Amino acid sequence: PGWAAKTAKERSAVLRRWFELITHNVDDLALILTSEQGKPLAESKGELTLGAAYVEWFAEEARRVYGDVIPTMGNDRRLVVLKQPVGVCVAITPWNFPCSMITRKVAPAIAAGCTVVIKPAEATPYSALALAELAHRAGFPPGVVNVITGDARAIGGEMCANPTVRKLSFTGSTEVGRLLMKQVAPTVKKLSLELGGNAPFIVFEDADLDAAADGAMVSKYRNAGQTCVCANRFFVHEKVYDAFAAKLAERVRALKVGPGTEPGVEQGPLIDAQAVAKVEEHIADATALGAKVAAGGKRHALGGTFFEPTVLTGVGPDAKIFREETFGPIAPLFAFSTEAEVIELANRTEYGLASYFYARDLGRVWRVAEALEYGMVGVNTGFITTEAAPFGGVKQSGLGREGSMYGIDEYVEVKYVAFGGLDR
Repeated sequence: PGWAAKTAKERSAVLRRWFELITHNVDDLALILTSEQGKPLAESKGELTLGAAYVEWFAEEARRVYGDVIPTMGNDRRLVVLKQPVGVCVAITPWNFPCSMITRKVAPAIAAGCTVVIKPAEATPYSALALAELAHRAGFPPGVVNVITGDARAIGGEMCANPTVRKLSFTGSTEVGRLLMKQVAPTVKKLSLELGGNAPFIVFEDADLDAAADGAMVSKYRNAGQTCVCANRFFVHEKVYDAFAAKLAERVRALKVGPGTEPGVEQGPLIDAQAVAKVEEHIADATALGAKVAAGGKRHALGGTFFEPTVLTGVGPDAKIFREETFGPIAPLFAFSTEAEVIELANRTEYGLASYFYARDLGRVWRVAEALEYGMVGVNTGFITTEAAPFGGVKQSGLGREGSMYGIDEYVEVKYVAFGGLDR
């Protein structure tokens, strides 16, 4: 009740101070992030810049949680719609973006007047604790922003079962998302899920191939391919297949792999040995079915969980990598002949988070953008995430949207109030 009773201006002011503290401490936060997660420092700073942008955005959106007045048929009634904070919220966040995934969930909840308990990934707790410390310094009252670390199963079970929690937001695998849906069912909580992806990246015959190759590098190899929106399947028109493959392989071979804290490094290690094993499994499966390694293809000479950024050519739809999200630095190239064929291939998945395509024909751009069964479509760009746009998927990639003017709706309840007897 205390935080919910604050005015929108008061909530906005504290969020603004949090944004300023994150921005001021970006170098220290980036070092913490890279040290526990592995991505290069430049990428960590980029994540923190985006994460801070979510806080800044929702500091302004706090002032724009508008209601409605509904016209009536008589003069004796007035119908009003209010938006009120849902209550205690839980944010279960992943290891691949341990800062921006927190701010993308916490900032709208706080702006709406909710309190939040953050459960960070076991692999990346320090980034969450650092952000919470800055939230405390910004002036959030005790109990408004909270972090709990430890056993994910036990903590998650309590969060799902506890009736005090009225909203759960989760970013992670579809498998765990399904489990959480079952666990929150007895208490019927509001639920936001940002789950797995199997993003297509389509290169049509009229595409700018250099631009497409550059976009592929951004989409695929950022965070060593460990992003839910990264391209997982590359569909290249048969007329430009060889040319695009050569351009992409050339760029991939030039990537500098190493510890994220070293200057100039563009790809760090994978998160753990299990991630490396899945990358190796997908490469072995594809090559057994006839694919060729055009770049990379094996563990890096640095050892540990470093892996060579990889390009595979001649991949077919029977390969595991067509069906499964790799979460690693592999670009498998599939050939196609027609627009109808590639749309069917791109949509042949249970997932529907992000998608990308490169083309110049305006009619094709509209047709394909509308035909792709995905919550987000990047046209002639490999980077689509921004605080101003709604982030989320369809099908088994999740429920709800984060960021943008729509993001705060996930943390409010709509209440209808009817005033009668006004003509007396």
